Amino acid sequence: MPIAISTQLAVGISVDIQRSDGRVHSAVISGVNEQSSSVTVEWFEHNETKGKELDIDAILRLNPHLQAVEPAKEKEPVSRVKRPKSTAEAVTVAQTPVSRISSGINRKSYIPGRPTSSHNIRKDADDCVTAPVTVKKDPAAGRKANPRKSNVVKEIEKIQEQREQRRAAASKPQSHAGVDKSHPHWQFLDMIEEYREQLEFSPLRLDDVIEDHQICVCVRKRPLNKKELNRRDVDVATIPTRHDVIIHEPKQKVDLTKYLENQKFRFDYAFDENADNQMVYRYTAQPLVQCIFQGGMATCFAYGQTGSGKTHTMGGEFVSKGQQNCEKGIYALAARDVFKLMQSKYRSENLLVSVSFFEIYSGKVFDLLNNKLKLRILEDGKGQVQVVGLKEESVANSEQVLKLLSSGTQVRTSGQTSANQHSSRSHAIFQLILRKNVRNRPLHGKFSLIDLAGNERGADTSSADRQTRMEGAEINKSLLALKECIRALGRKGAHLPFRASKLTLVLRDSFIGDNARTCMVSAVH
Repeated sequence: MPIAISTQLAVGISVDIQRSDGRVHSAVISGVNEQSSSVTVEWFEHNETKGKELDIDAILRLNPHLQAVEPAKEKEPVSRVKRPKSTAEAVTVAQTPVSRISSGINRKSYIPGRPTSSHNIRKDADDCVTAPVTVKKDPAAGRKANPRKSNVVKEIEKIQEQREQRRAAASKPQSHAGVDKSHPHWQFLDMIEEYREQLEFSPLRLDDVIEDHQICVCVRKRPLNKKELNRRDVDVATIPTRHDVIIHEPKQKVDLTKYLENQKFRFDYAFDENADNQMVYRYTAQPLVQCIFQGGMATCFAYGQTGSGKTHTMGGEFVSKGQQNCEKGIYALAARDVFKLMQSKYRSENLLVSVSFFEIYSGKVFDLLNNKLKLRILEDGKGQVQVVGLKEESVANSEQVLKLLSSGTQVRTSGQTSANQHSSRSHAIFQLILRKNVRNRPLHGKFSLIDLAGNERGADTSSADRQTRMEGAEINKSLLALKECIRALGRKGAHLPFRASKLTLVLRDSFIGDNARTCMVSAVH
């Protein structure tokens, strides 16, 4: 800013300013900043003092009388020639800077002796023809004024620009290379894949260390089956490490923006979809086999929603509809290890092995090794829970155990639901019992392997008949009682509500005692 102009603007001078809404009123200059070519003004409005920072050019446009002008130069002689009557008017107007023209029209000139009114200018043009005068045009004079923006305005413009960029990115969907855009949920699939790319995977391996737990809680993920793949379901579970499970929950905001909520859970062991029954058995039921040879009570549960893979984990894989290969289930694997330890480490203990296999269906107990004979559960005089009439089969090797498992599995109660075509509708309890080979054959240890019936949501059984709904209600009731007993096990000294259902009543021995160990395998899909 030239000094000649800045000397006209001083603190305390009253000037006209224009507000952002177009109003023009007077204000007092409270500060002048020549470096930024701006002034600070203040005014009194609505019983309070307000202030604003304005560019000097904006002040001078409304207050032209504050502009400093250069001293008047001596007039150059101008040749005047009377205009001939026979020719048209020929007036050549000298090129004048825009700023001087605008200032000469909008304000009065204070140069003495020089006519500035429009009447005198027209009169001179009529009387004579002005010789062309070449004036060098100032390039800065015609340049459009660019008033300086305040920091607040710059910040607002920056936020607006970022908002436009986000909207443009949202309107142009991008996906990873492996995502099928024809999938109805391809956007959520893309978010899940993007999240998984940021994780470091170190899954559980067969050579990892086995930890010792009195209560062990594990989770096993089942891969999507053919029905779910044809239905184009989304895999929302990720197991990156041996302890962690991440559930991806699709969400949608009020403005219909889709996003992903990732919830992380921690377990003693986490088995991904690539883990087989041998690996699951190594970290869950195998550490409990040693316990029963030391006079303890061991229990292993398979818990989860119907169709999540509980029966596959405990009994083995299905080779056809209703036919199960029991050789690769936890039942058979535990029986093999029991006989191995009996023939090697505990040969001198003189122990006998027997098995029992029964189910609990709708609050009633049936023997699967004795033509589904209905049994009763009573307490003896010592307070011990006894399953009256339960048949125990003595076995000498694992092959005999497999035959009993196969026959018992075929008569187990199962049904078809909307969630699973071959759903187990009862709790199957397979027990490996060690007794001392003496006269009364007292109990030495017991290993209970339980394939629980699948819990169900009301939405999954809405189309079922009354019988199926009654079964689901009884299943959920017994599972709730089991959950309360396991919770009480975690709080040492707390009351164990094992009488809440027939399931927990039968398993009372597994809940009471210092030498009782429990493992739960939660199946998810």
